[in-house]
Amino acid sequence: MEGFTLTHDSIDIAIRLAGALAAGSLLGFERSFHGRPAGIRTHALVCLASALLMLMPAYQATRLGIPLDSSSSANPSRMAQGIMTGIGFLGAGVIFQQGFFTVRGLTTAASVWLTAALGILFGIGFFYAAVIGTLAALGVLAALRWLEWQLPRQLFARLSLRFAEDKVMSEEDVRQLLSTCDFTVHQIEYRRQVVERAARFEYKMVVQTVEALNMRRLAEKLRGIPEILEFHLSPTGD
Repeated sequence: MEGFTLTHDSIDIAIRLAGALAAGSLLGFERSFHGRPAGIRTHALVCLASALLMLMPAYQATRLGIPLDSSSSANPSRMAQGIMTGIGFLGAGVIFQQGFFTVRGLTTAASVWLTAALGILFGIGFFYAAVIGTLAALGVLAALRWLEWQLPRQLFARLSLRFAEDKVMSEEDVRQLLSTCDFTVHQIEYRRQVVERAARFEYKMVVQTVEALNMRRLAEKLRGIPEILEFHLSPTGD
């Protein structure tokens, strides 16, 4: 890279960051489509942050004037490694699990990690890459949020249905009921318990659909079935 001019370096940096952003977004789309917590924005931010950090050793000699064989403890690459390790613990602190299948805070954790990478680049004076990274991150957090909700994807939810033991709907009837609201069952559990000498039977299952409105439709239909004593419908998501 030593023979490149500033213009060539700038184009090269922009291409690298754009490639990382595109690759992360594509992988994130596949995860979003299958209803996984870490979606487009999370993958895009992590991939972008990784690319930003790798620009520092790649251009350490040509743009920052620091020899590549520098063994000093003040070497920016070594300091960045320590900073990002510490920030990893901070990012883990904003991730929490809600229920069995819902994980919250993954995108926030990824944005914290990216913010640390931007701080490192601004701190060492790599302003061009830092500004490009900041603009790209804003685009990911704003524009991709809208795009993530517009793209088709599979939606998953945890559903439990409780009946009196003498008024239990058959599994076939339950599956037929769910299919009328465009849901499919991926796994199902059965539970019988006695509460105050009254036997109860419960289905627990993971259901999947492709329209968020179907969640409301299903809840309204379940409310109108007298045999169902209780139900709990809990969508998963980031």
